Amino acid sequence: MLKGIFPVLESSVEIGLIFSLLAIGVVMTYKILDFYDLSVEGTFPLGAFVFAKMALAGVNPIIAIVVSFFAGTIAGSVTYFLYKKFKIEPLLSGILTMTMLYSINIRITGKNNVPLFQYDSVFKIFSSVPRVLVILGILLLIKFAIDAFLNTEKGYILRATGDNKTLVKSLGKNPDSYILLGLMLSNGLISVSGALMAQHQGFADAQMGVAMIVTAMASIIIGDTIFKDSKRLNFTSRAIIGAIIYRLISGIAIYIGLNPTDLKLITAIIVIAFIGYNNVKIGKLFIRGDKHAANSKLK
Repeated sequence: MLKGIFPVLESSVEIGLIFSLLAIGVVMTYKILDFYDLSVEGTFPLGAFVFAKMALAGVNPIIAIVVSFFAGTIAGSVTYFLYKKFKIEPLLSGILTMTMLYSINIRITGKNNVPLFQYDSVFKIFSSVPRVLVILGILLLIKFAIDAFLNTEKGYILRATGDNKTLVKSLGKNPDSYILLGLMLSNGLISVSGALMAQHQGFADAQMGVAMIVTAMASIIIGDTIFKDSKRLNFTSRAIIGAIIYRLISGIAIYIGLNPTDLKLITAIIVIAFIGYNNVKIGKLFIRGDKHAANSKLK
């Protein structure tokens, strides 16, 4: 029985690393920009379908992944355009972009499911290297690039945009420009995650984006809950570890007998459990604070 679990754990770590990019992308909009972008469920398969189109044309997989990134940035700019030019709320802007992308994704290849087993992928290019190391290498390159960017002047202003637009304006910068930049980067990363997932599973499917926002949130919540007090781990590191833990929990749940169709239920339960844990912990702090205040008054 234990022998059979190792392939499950290996696959779970691989998918967790792929989902890390998804989680990092969502963190950028939800936490850094305070912009609730639901276009994730369209952008994720967009990356897969753009990669599939490139693969069918015989394009180098690495170039195809880069093209997928830029396709995602375009999707992010569409969400911004709806938000800024049409004065549509962020939540609805993302939903509208996601809805449009469903049809666009199928249009890209003309099919809602594209098998990719016989085409080149990054895993075939680096066939002598374990899959997990290939994914980890790509992930670390992107992570370090993001971390480096966020430590530049533009990166600091991007982080300030979600917290204090007035401060950004006082620095002579336009917050809207940074919202656009954040949305483009976020959706670009999510699209790359979709491109890697298509290569990992061997196909691109129009439905592969379903509930991806919940998957990303689960990864973020797990990472933030476990490593909340850690000063050494930044948000990208917490998102990566959270995504791996999330996939390990899901993989083990399926291994012990739950159906793959129960995966969405498992995801929801994981999110509820960690949010509930956080809320109970916060609630206890408030109760302690109230008791302390009451005792002080009695004294």
